[in-house]
Amino acid sequence: MKVSLNIDDDFKETKVTIETPKLDDSVQELLDYIKGQETEFLVGKVGEMQHILKPSDIHYFHTEKEAVIAVTTSGSYKLKEKLYELEEILPSNKFLRLSKSVIANLHELSRFEASFNGTLCVHFKSGAKEYVSRTYVNTIKEALKMNRRKSV
Repeated sequence: MKVSLNIDDDFKETKVTIETPKLDDSVQELLDYIKGQETEFLVGKVGEMQHILKPSDIHYFHTEKEAVIAVTTSGSYKLKEKLYELEEILPSNKFLRLSKSVIANLHELSRFEASFNGTLCVHFKSGAKEYVSRTYVNTIKEALKMNRRKSV
């Protein structure tokens, strides 16, 4: 991998350009790192009070009555962002979509239980649990490197 840096007072803002023949793990890590640097905090509301939340403190995000809720150890906070917006700004090596209505912090997962209908039940360190819909089961398995056997 070649890296070049161009520093000039004439530049108005920092611009990162990645040129690659394919999107591999090392490029994805760079993208996730850059995205992670941009999202230093989120703002969540409880009543009329606004709270500053660090993404690393958030266990998961879920929808509730058309609102997006961030769940932390200290409580639940209503966010103005939509789930798809959070998915774009949060690093994909730390946050993963579990279903249409849930994005989880991978570092807050404790264990899984397989269900008879092909879904997974995810347990968080906090004791909360959410379900991975069948659409996202393979994605989460891949993210957690659960598919260790090579298919022939």
